[in-house]
Amino acid sequence: MNKSKILVTGAAGFIGFHLSKVLCNSGHSVVGIDNLNEYCSVELKMDRLAILNELDSFTFEKVSLEEDGRINVIFKEHEFDYVINLAAQAGVRYSLLNPASYINSNLVGFANILEACRNNNIRHLLYASSSSVYGGNKEIPFSVDHSVDHPISLYAASKKSNELMAHTYSHLFGLPTTGLRFFTVYGPYGRPDMALYLFTKAIVEGKPINVYNYGKMKRDFTYIDDIISAVVKLIEKIPQPIEEIRVKKPNPGSSWAPYRIFNIGNNNPIELMNFIETIENALGKKATKNYLEIQPGDMNETYADVNDLENLINFKPSTPIQDGIKKFTDWYKEYYNV
Repeated sequence: MNKSKILVTGAAGFIGFHLSKVLCNSGHSVVGIDNLNEYCSVELKMDRLAILNELDSFTFEKVSLEEDGRINVIFKEHEFDYVINLAAQAGVRYSLLNPASYINSNLVGFANILEACRNNNIRHLLYASSSSVYGGNKEIPFSVDHSVDHPISLYAASKKSNELMAHTYSHLFGLPTTGLRFFTVYGPYGRPDMALYLFTKAIVEGKPINVYNYGKMKRDFTYIDDIISAVVKLIEKIPQPIEEIRVKKPNPGSSWAPYRIFNIGNNNPIELMNFIETIENALGKKATKNYLEIQPGDMNETYADVNDLENLINFKPSTPIQDGIKKFTDWYKEYYNV
């Protein structure tokens, strides 16, 4: 990819931090925006940001997506080639407690990004969706060809809404958009609200861990380096209209508009108890387990069909769960000096 000017929203977040670093180190100019909210550790966000600010080709703006006036100014000033929208109110369980934050950030904020993209000749908008959109779907593995009309959390509904909004802009205004359905991303500098972080912290501190659905769950855990590799390769894979879709049953993952959806997952779900055992082995310490019922909004299993991604960019996840967890626990022990 030629050297480009790229906007990364949510740059102080987990995925945004790693993506911004890789893009800068590849010769691109990155403007990162983030509102540094308190949902996850602000200190961790600031530490990620400190690393990015050491890079000559990185510029940071503190702003919320809901601030449409400032968003428009940033777009006008920087004249971006590409936009990668990773900023969002994350978390399934938190959406039961604070639904308004999901409406404001994930819907209003994303609408502002779409408007700014269509008014500033953006070549390609890539945006974070989620495996959560599959909701009540029972067909495994999850394919972009499957219906995602039955979300089971407001977070999932907001991500499904993002996909619908993006398609509308692709259809009406010819804005090329690609939705990225991430599957349980993990790795160093990961989110403190995610299972790997919570389990590691509790085990290190000798506290019990909460094991929901009595451990009878599976997740398609995907290491951060595999996620970033796929996203970077997709930037220049600008969606092309597929005209014949107009005359047959539409495929949910593509369109007659310049619009695509991809799963980005490990394509290898892991049972929760095996996941916990792998963490215990990496730490050399057993967990005390508190078994609980499944929580509202939680899915029993996630499993990504990545055939479309493999065909387009030769995507093949390369990080075994044992290696990925070891890298995280090593980072955790060094970062917290434990």
